[in-house]
Amino acid sequence: MFAAERRQLILEMVRANGAVSLRELARVVQTSEVTVRRDVRALEAEGLLDRRHGGAVLPGGFTRESGFPQKSHLATAEKTAIADLAAGLVEEGEAIVVGAGTTTQELARRLARVPGLTVVTNSLLVAQALAHANRVEVVMTGGTLRGSNYALVGSGAEQSLQGLRVTRAFLSGSGLTAERGLSTSNMLSASVDRALVQAAAEVVVLADHTKLGTDTMFQTVPTDVITRLVTDEPPPHDERAATELQALADQGVQITVAGPGAGASGSAGEGVPTGRPQPRRDMPLPGQRRQHPGGPGSQLRSAASIAEQQAQSSGERARVADMRRR
Repeated sequence: MFAAERRQLILEMVRANGAVSLRELARVVQTSEVTVRRDVRALEAEGLLDRRHGGAVLPGGFTRESGFPQKSHLATAEKTAIADLAAGLVEEGEAIVVGAGTTTQELARRLARVPGLTVVTNSLLVAQALAHANRVEVVMTGGTLRGSNYALVGSGAEQSLQGLRVTRAFLSGSGLTAERGLSTSNMLSASVDRALVQAAAEVVVLADHTKLGTDTMFQTVPTDVITRLVTDEPPPHDERAATELQALADQGVQITVAGPGAGASGSAGEGVPTGRPQPRRDMPLPGQRRQHPGGPGSQLRSAASIAEQQAQSSGERARVADMRRR
């Protein structure tokens, strides 16, 4: 395929979807991501699209939000990996809130297997994914339906969240930066997301690498409020995404990264991908509950042994004294 043909196809994909990742563009035009990046730069120079970290969007993408049909076809493999890891954070019997989005929809599909779970959501897609889960209770907010992402927004949604308290909030958005945190392109959606955050003790952000470094109009979650970010592993050449991850970790955000086929995780800087790390998960260190020499268990055993020795010595002394008297 000639360069002109590639660029025309790239432009058509971006116009049809609103935003497309470099991985997806390279797959469709059957070339390398390096070549696609050069094509995207050329199209940006002509004012036909805007570059974003790991992808391309229509001009004016700072204020434009793609609809659900477009978002549902973007970074599908990455969203699946992110949802798999995020579901592992949810425990039996918890009460959580789940915001609107295609990534949170993937998460909801996996939460259907968690018994005793209560999920509060403003997303019709999340509720639909959990509708037939017998052991999961779904609580919908009120509000006005926003058709582009099938979410309930407005004062009704916000008021229904007042007085609510849950363990975790799982949220997605349009962009994530270390400077501003999570953001979205719609004011009503941002307002409801802020209400969801207020209800949760911890905030978990689900964002694929294409959203890292992207800043949109309305801030939803400041960086210092984000407890954990669950994301996918950026391509090796995407230095800006890796830099953004490190900046988030430096501000105390726990980073959980889904590598090829699994997830790598850590906190405050651990788990930020450098090259292609081996996947790993958070887990307690082995032997934390074992008794070590000098611990309480060994002290008890030593005391019993000493008492036994003293009893034996006393008995021996009494026997010797008795023999002398005879």
